Amino acid sequence: MPGREDLPSTLLRSPRKAQDTWVAAHDSALETYGPGRRAAQTAFAAVKHSFEKVGDHWEPKRRRGPSDEQAAGGAGQPAKRTHGGVDAEASKQHLYRLARELGIPGRSRMSKRELVEALEKASRRESARARRQK
Repeated sequence: MPGREDLPSTLLRSPRKAQDTWVAAHDSALETYGPGRRAAQTAFAAVKHSFEKVGDHWEPKRRRGPSDEQAAGGAGQPAKRTHGGVDAEASKQHLYRLARELGIPGRSRMSKRELVEALEKASRRESARARRQK
């Protein structure tokens, strides 16, 4: 299984189901698109449907479905901004809880959009830190 060998580090720190989702989607995309960026993007789109990025790993979402406008649009739509695995469609309360878990300062005064951006930034930072510690 080529996808198991190419598993991104954030998924190595995630539940087995998230890993299996990525591998299955990646291997299928390899058959359709061949090796390269598109296969990885397709695999991450599949993961984002059931999981959200929290810090340096992926956790199951409360509800299945697209995590942002780009994912909701599907292939062939004009490109929209993604949120790095943060579920931008989640409730403000859920986003606030995640921000509290990650220790994001100023979270109580943030709008939903600001919480999404802060979570995205914190997740990138945590992932980079985890990769450096290898």
